[in-house]
Amino acid sequence: MARQVSLGQDFRRLWGAYGVSAAGSAVAMGALPLVALLVLHSSAFQVSLLTALSAVASAVIALPLGVRIEHRYKRPVMITADLVRCAVLVSVPVAAAFGGLTFVHLCAVGILQTAAAVAFDAASGAHLKALVLPEHRLRANSLFETTTWISVSAGPPVGGLLVGVLGPTTTMAVDAASFLGSAFGIRRIRRPEPAPPAPAAAPHLGRDIAAGWQYILRHRGLRSLFFNSLLFGGSIMMTSPLMAVLMLRDLGLAPWQYGLALGLPCLGGVLGSRVTPLLTRRFGQRRILLLSGVARTLWTILLPLAPSGALGVFTIVAADFGLLFAAGVFNPSFTTYRMEATRDAFMTRVGTSWSVSSKTCQAVFMIVGGLIAVAVGVRGALLIAGVLCLSSALLLPWRKTRTSAEGIPAPAGEPVPEPVPEPVPEPVPEPAPEPAPSQADSP
Repeated sequence: MARQVSLGQDFRRLWGAYGVSAAGSAVAMGALPLVALLVLHSSAFQVSLLTALSAVASAVIALPLGVRIEHRYKRPVMITADLVRCAVLVSVPVAAAFGGLTFVHLCAVGILQTAAAVAFDAASGAHLKALVLPEHRLRANSLFETTTWISVSAGPPVGGLLVGVLGPTTTMAVDAASFLGSAFGIRRIRRPEPAPPAPAAAPHLGRDIAAGWQYILRHRGLRSLFFNSLLFGGSIMMTSPLMAVLMLRDLGLAPWQYGLALGLPCLGGVLGSRVTPLLTRRFGQRRILLLSGVARTLWTILLPLAPSGALGVFTIVAADFGLLFAAGVFNPSFTTYRMEATRDAFMTRVGTSWSVSSKTCQAVFMIVGGLIAVAVGVRGALLIAGVLCLSSALLLPWRKTRTSAEGIPAPAGEPVPEPVPEPVPEPVPEPAPEPAPSQADSP
């Protein structure tokens, strides 16, 4: 309890705001594909295309935003992003109520919502780093991760009930309201933000956008985790729309059963995120990153084997539980690692570059997954996604080296940052003080 108090009242306000939006988003989990399937009767390829277009088009919007957000106060950006998401989401039930909902409308909502989410996440990472002391960042990220999984555990079943009773667009109205609550909670934070990094004397948009990727690629640990996250996240997101088709069409699940199958496994994420600080203190951050990074890849290969009926639901729930337990351990450690390995002046650009890369890669995987599903069926596409997920473990940072961030580019007019050593936790598995954190898409 003392630890939680030490995080501060402003952290609790931020945590509360996050909890509200996480709960709303969990209720509306998979809402766009669900609306496309049940209201517009879209095909499996269109469902994959919907999410893919959202990721690719939003990247075009988000990349220049990341550069501008770097040099602005982060809290107003977060509030604006929440209000944008509220407005675009509420447009779906309104359009549906008047009979004007179209597939193009859903694509536009997906694009704007995703772009706003990228902007929010880019700002929130830098904001959290400034708000929380370094020794508390792993715990703070673990609390956010726990909140996510608790919300996702309860949200989809509730969403499934709402869809069954009031229709598939109802959950989007709930999600829109949750973003209003999030904006209000962030507005209540009292501590003044530190001044943002000064912009370059001679700014160059292309060079400033590239600085985030250059930072990642010149830092050995971040580079390994970056490519690992692209392959892992891409293969996982490739399964997402296909699982909706498998469960709702092939297995014939009702919407409430679909929501239950999405929600129950997230208890694994809750458990994993809760034990992360303990495991990290006991075994060290590097070992936990590697073990949980491998463990999260072992489960998707089971999804295409799910039979019809109750056994099929059990198979899906069990596989997802194992995956999300491992992800619940991995994500807070990874997020903290990236936070500590990234200099303050690059936090937003690194976050934006990472997010845009992940979403674009996921879009490609989802389009390919939709095409494969057309050619060999949904189960065949899920099998291929499972194999790709397994192979992502090869890209984890297996080589233990102590590198620095020398050569990281600075936009014209900005001071060149001093080298920052990579966090290299002690591998000795005896109880010891918590190692220096090091910063997660999940994906």
